[in-house]
Amino acid sequence: MFLVGSRLADEFCATHTVRGLLKERPVAEHEKAYTPEDVSRLFVEFANAKDAEGIASLYETDAVLAFPPGAVTTGREVIYALFSSVLASMPNFEQETPFTTLIANDVALTGTPARDGKGVRVQVVWRQADGSWLRLLDQPELH
Repeated sequence: MFLVGSRLADEFCATHTVRGLLKERPVAEHEKAYTPEDVSRLFVEFANAKDAEGIASLYETDAVLAFPPGAVTTGREVIYALFSSVLASMPNFEQETPFTTLIANDVALTGTPARDGKGVRVQVVWRQADGSWLRLLDQPELH
């Protein structure tokens, strides 16, 4: 769920029932990330396709996302609900060249410079039993 920290987060929580959203509807199969860098590439592809379910499929069940600005969103279900409500109004994203990925066993730190030159985006991703990678921690705007 959102941690209190912004009016936007409070308004979102007040107007959206999110618990159980992914469990109550069929979930389509989406391409999986088989390298840590694939997670960011697929995020951009799913976002540009306005596919909130695809975006949510890139996150661990209990993932933490620092978005919207000034708030924290916790859990795949809430991340799905958030993107379901905001994707239509978001501009298209462009792929960004990743920094060198740091990998230790089944955990990796990935990042990209923001295209506008005003910061970086960083994520901690975790290798799954099937060899794919999911986001555990996501900081999309770090200045």
